[in-house]
Amino acid sequence: MSHGKLRIYLGAAPGVGKTYRMLEDAHLLKQQGVDIVIGLIETHGRKETEALLGDLEIVPLKQVPYRSVTLHEMDLDAVLARRPHTCIVDELAHTNVPGSRHRKRYEDVLELLDAGIHVMTAVNIQHLETLNDAVSRSASTQIKETIPDSFLKRADEVVNVDITIEELRARLREGKIYAPEKVEQALANFFRKGNLNLLRELALRTTAEQVSSAASEYRRVQGLEQAPIPEKVMVCISPHPGTERLIRTGARIAGRLATNWYAVYVDAGKDHHKSPEAQHRLEEYQRLARDLGAKVSVLHDKNVADALINFTKKENISHVVFGQSARSRFDILLRGSVINRFLAEVRDTTVQVVPMNREKR
Repeated sequence: MSHGKLRIYLGAAPGVGKTYRMLEDAHLLKQQGVDIVIGLIETHGRKETEALLGDLEIVPLKQVPYRSVTLHEMDLDAVLARRPHTCIVDELAHTNVPGSRHRKRYEDVLELLDAGIHVMTAVNIQHLETLNDAVSRSASTQIKETIPDSFLKRADEVVNVDITIEELRARLREGKIYAPEKVEQALANFFRKGNLNLLRELALRTTAEQVSSAASEYRRVQGLEQAPIPEKVMVCISPHPGTERLIRTGARIAGRLATNWYAVYVDAGKDHHKSPEAQHRLEEYQRLARDLGAKVSVLHDKNVADALINFTKKENISHVVFGQSARSRFDILLRGSVINRFLAEVRDTTVQVVPMNREKR
């Protein structure tokens, strides 16, 4: 069975028109004779979007009891039984009700694709895992629902749905995005011009990277030009708080380079001294790295610098991401610095040092 194709409608923020554009394209496909259904759609009460549902077939949602209330989720089994050519699945970053077959909606989409069903879906750029830190800092809010970058890379087509910042803020003022009582707060926070500028740039850049990567792969498969020597990225992870920031930085670099990357931890033989909390953090960091497409490697060497230098040379690493914790100059002189040693011995590698949080004692 061939895999289904994935089309993602990517936007900079709520209200840019992702769902509207997706429904417009759905009607075009239906006119061409494509068997298309709606597995789940979120109109958010927007009349223009609701009017576009038209005569599109909608698979009834599944009712899920949870904590004395009834919630509604996409009925994955019903869509699989219906076996349409194409299925619309909105709000890609959504977290399913506890007890569902999959924890996240994008995992439902993966099952549909594996069953040979084409999927059209929509997501905003702030839900991309590697952009979590940047968006949280800019918007002064925590984005809790994310999708891994590897899911975006698997898309056969990414459609950037873009409007100007002034038009988006005008839509907000007209009550087309949020309820009137929420407009002023939104304009002062998430929908600030500075934040929207950042999000729009990230959405455009991400789409461009996806197009470039697809074009490069096409040229390679068609033999139109010899594929260049691929660059590789290595992130040096540890149990210290803040390591997730390094991981996301490395994944983002790898995404821009369209290349493989490694999350490397050096076990210097002192693991039995690690607290249960530190061990748990390390396991979570390794899981996050795998979710973002990294190959996780554990090196065993009493000398951390030697292990990282040897791995870099062996794997032909071109970019390295280190974390710089807050250490005194005396401590660096006394114990030495892995980063300084690495820079002294590895000359042909790009090194990025990311500040990390200091662990509270």
